[in-house]
Formats: sequence, C-alpha cells, structure tokens
Amino acid sequence: MRIAHINLARSYRGGERQTELLAMGLAEMGLEQIVVARRGGQLAQRLKNANVELRAVAGNPFAAAFATRTADIVHVHDGRSIYAAWLRRCFSGTPYVVTRRVNNPIGTHRLARRVYRDAACVVGVARDIAEIVGRYNPGIRCEVIHSASSGFVPDLDNVQKIRARYSGKFLVGHVGALDNVQKGQEYIIEVARSMASLHPDIQFLLVGGGEDEAMLKASAQDLQNLQFTGFVTNVGDYLAAFDLFILPSNKEGIGGILLDAMDQGLPVIASRVGGLHEIVHDGENGLMIDPARPDQLLDAILTLRNDEQLRRRFGNRGREISSGFSAKEMCRRYREVYQSIAVRE
Repeated sequence: MRIAHINLARSYRGGERQTELLAMGLAEMGLEQIVVARRGGQLAQRLKNANVELRAVAGNPFAAAFATRTADIVHVHDGRSIYAAWLRRCFSGTPYVVTRRVNNPIGTHRLARRVYRDAACVVGVARDIAEIVGRYNPGIRCEVIHSASSGFVPDLDNVQKIRARYSGKFLVGHVGALDNVQKGQEYIIEVARSMASLHPDIQFLLVGGGEDEAMLKASAQDLQNLQFTGFVTNVGDYLAAFDLFILPSNKEGIGGILLDAMDQGLPVIASRVGGLHEIVHDGENGLMIDPARPDQLLDAILTLRNDEQLRRRFGNRGREISSGFSAKEMCRRYREVYQSIAVRE
C-alpha cells in the first residue's frame, strides 16, 4: 500500500505541520509514501531529507495529479488539492481521502459537490467539522481524527534566553499565522493597548508571520508591551517560555497549536469556535471566551495572571489532556482508514 500525500500550500501552518507529523509517523510504521508538495514551499524544504519520497511540483492540480500516478491511495491535506486527487481518480480509479481542518462551508458548485461525493473518506479534525460534512452530504463517509501535538522538546538554553529578554514580565504568548480574519490578532492588539499603562508587567508576544503582518505591525507600532517575532523554527522554545497562551480566533478547526501549548504545561485562553471546545475544557485546563470579545480576553488574562495556583492547575490538566492527542495515535487512526479503503477497493 503506497500513500501519496498532497499539500500544495505555500506557507507552513498548522495543516502543514500535521502533514509532516503524519508522513514521518507513518514512515516509522513502515508505510511506503510519497509527499507531493509545492516546489519552493516550506513543506518541501522541510521534507527534503526526510524518510519519504518527496515530489516537488508546480502548484496546480494537473502537476499534482501526475505526481501521484504510482500511488494506491491519495491523501489530500489542503483545500485546493482535492481536485488533483479527483483527477487521479478519473485517470486511474485511485481512491482518495480528504482531511478538512477548518470549519468553513464547503463549496456548493457542481464540481465541488462531485469531488467530495467521490472521496473514499473525508476526515474531520474535529467533530464540528465532521458534522458540517454530514450536513453537506449525508452519503459521504466521514471520520473524526483529531490533530496531534507536535511533541516539541524545548532547548532550555533558548528558553532561558527568551525569558531573559522579558525579565520580570508575565509573558502572554500567541503562535499562529498572521491571518487576522481567522486568528483575530487585532483583539490581542486592542487588549495590549488597554493594558499598556495599567498593567505594565504584562508583555504580549506574537510568534509567526503571514499576509497581515504589515497591517498588524502598523496597528501596534506605538505599543511597547507587544512584539512580533516573525516566523520561527523553534516554536517549542517560545511555548516553554510563555506564562500563558491565547488563541482568540474567529474560526478554527481544532487549533492544534493549543495541544502544543498544553503539552508544555501552559494554561490557555481560546475562543468558542469550531472544535476548540474539544480540547479546551472551560474551567478545567483553560478559559473559553466568545469570539470578537476583547473585553472577555482582557478579563481572562487578568484572572489567570492574578492566580498562580489556578494557572498551575490548568497547566497540569492540560498536559494530561494533550497526552491523548499523540502523533502515534493519529497515525494509527489514518492507517486504519487506509486499510479499510484498500480492502474495499
């Protein structure tokens, strides 16, 4: 059984991290794989020396479809690549699996309906996403396989250096693509502005890059209590340096970065959107707020800043919860899906 993963994203976000985790984990299980990634993209760069066959292609469905010609099953990891998998099925009858990571509505045009209908299985990374697929077409086979924590092992020297740059500060961190429509970083800036004079001990740190970087930096240019790091490769070091992690998103699938934050023992604050409630249990390992409510975000930050015991309790429970979302378990579940398709075909 040879699996071809397709992910043609230009950037490296949560979906690309999960694609990499899955490919590397399945390689350890002995599965033969191809990863079809965009030429020059960050995922292709990261997998150049990995134990999988990398096929770097132009970012169009025809190139990706041709690159999967030797696969027994095609696995789609980003929205546009589903058309490449469908073309491969048209050419050679190869079945395909689609992983949906966001709770956006699925396209209603005729081709979109057909490519989803023809999928051997659609996997939602959260129950909310699976329910969207079920309402879209009850005839689609749909499974829920949660995203996995990355298993970061922080470099303690780097962690200490990060902490030293913000000595005496309560460090509130956010990691994510600077995509304001999805991630809601404008609310973090608004809260930082409100706290600047009243709570000078609280420092905000936004880790990541993206298309809204210039706009968000311009909005926060006068703030001394908020800094941007840009894209970094040592995300685990930053998570380990934070006192608190926040994700005030407007929309999400499962928010895999929350699992990484919890794995580092961090209390978390997250919006009540998508499948975030499946990993953030309000009052147990973190606090949940309504989306687009910076006032609630501010109150939640102060609640946790002022209660060290609560932070410790949330952090300990979060680490316990994240242990159930391992890459090994995610790989096992996907392998079961592949095997069930291979038997049926």
